[in-house]
Amino acid sequence: MLTERQKLILRAVVDDYVMTAEPVGSRTVSKREGVGFSAATIRNEMADLEEMGYLEQPHTSAGRIPSHKGYRYYVDHLMEPARLSRMEMMAFRRFFARKRDEVEQVIQETASILSQMTNYTSIILGPKVFESTLKHLQVIPLSERAAVVIFVTNTGHVEKRRISVPEGVSLSSIEKLVNLLNTKLTGIPLYKLKRVVYWELMDELRRHIDHYESVMSMIDQMLETDHGERVFFSGATNMLNQPEFQDVEKVKTLLDLFENSETMVQLFESREEGVQVRIGRENDMEAVNNCSIISATYTVDGRPLGTIGILGPTRMDYRKVITLLDVFSKHFSEHLRRLY
Repeated sequence: MLTERQKLILRAVVDDYVMTAEPVGSRTVSKREGVGFSAATIRNEMADLEEMGYLEQPHTSAGRIPSHKGYRYYVDHLMEPARLSRMEMMAFRRFFARKRDEVEQVIQETASILSQMTNYTSIILGPKVFESTLKHLQVIPLSERAAVVIFVTNTGHVEKRRISVPEGVSLSSIEKLVNLLNTKLTGIPLYKLKRVVYWELMDELRRHIDHYESVMSMIDQMLETDHGERVFFSGATNMLNQPEFQDVEKVKTLLDLFENSETMVQLFESREEGVQVRIGRENDMEAVNNCSIISATYTVDGRPLGTIGILGPTRMDYRKVITLLDVFSKHFSEHLRRLY
């Protein structure tokens, strides 16, 4: 159990280190408004905090920096919510006042503004593609035996897939098929498309489409569904501006991580309510052992759709990022509700 004096000193060290990225000495803490203790007293308390694992001393002659344990205690017990500046509030209001028609556009722009406002890397897991609904289907012939299928969903997601055209199936048959599928499948979730075709459209397809068996094989190819989540990034290179990431190998490891969508989904996926904070080794992935991840789930009508997250160094401005994510996730959810 920390004393009130130790709590005050730990909070001062974290706040100062977040701002300066320099180890914090006892004299620096003693000059802070509201501290009211001598440098000698603070030095003794900082030594005790180091012994308990809340602070670390990177060099013998230097001041102290927070440990992962110190950051965790700060986030859980000492941190006060930040107030957004007037400029940030204006940018926030302007952002959500703009009219947009596509979910993926909103997601990408949200990732962009969050990385700008935090100077960290923002990652948003988009809604699972297979849960979105079909808006339009198009087939573009490439040759007599090949074509490209283009899906457009209600979220603005566009997916292209190359398919084989069975022998004997003409261009006019494909056009007729696409018109029928657009009429019958628009507004249907992608994961239900095959079910609707096989349960509700088989008789109609038999009546109107030549080479029925071959066409059904082609439809199977056309309606294969991607079950993954799209990952939206912004500010990936912001980490290069952080003193902790001047090491080229550290940066390369992170950038490699960003390119692996499956790993990013594992790292950020969350169905818990509220803002979640994972610090350093709590992330269970060596590549981000020196990073913190703050994330929040966004919902539509109470149904979790994805995750908004910020990745930065453990020396992150937790107060600001937690406040931003809390505000953004709620307004983002409301904004998406109008598009669904």
